[in-house]
Amino acid sequence: MLSFRAAFGAALLVVCFDRAALATTQNVIFNGTITATCTLVVATNGTMTVSPDLQSLSSHNSGGSAGTVTLTTTGGVSLSVDPVTITTVPAADTTAITWTPTYSASGAHTIAETGSATSLTAPGADLVTVHLAGTKGGSNRFASGSYQATVTVRCE
Repeated sequence: MLSFRAAFGAALLVVCFDRAALATTQNVIFNGTITATCTLVVATNGTMTVSPDLQSLSSHNSGGSAGTVTLTTTGGVSLSVDPVTITTVPAADTTAITWTPTYSASGAHTIAETGSATSLTAPGADLVTVHLAGTKGGSNRFASGSYQATVTVRCE
């Protein structure tokens, strides 16, 4: 009986070793795709002030300030500002105003002030500075009251 137990134990050991020899491995592959993307977050709103001749209401005028937007991108996008479409003017101001939005950027991309679209080919983060100027033509002047205009910054 003792030899049967020894033989059975030896056979069991062989089976266990044999199972380890049959172990296999497989590789699990991970893929990921990032599409060209851009995020914009308004950091500060801007302030427009009037020029001494009352023909310009601008963030560039003395006492005015630009708005700022933080931009983060993968690259492969275009940055621009849309024409101004949302404005509020006092009832006393009945003459035409020409609104001109511009922007510049610093950080991963350096963009001089422009109103045109700019391609951003590389990834990175930027601070986008947004300006707005409203102008009157001829002998027209800005009237007293509150003015507001919205500039849409676009990254696509």
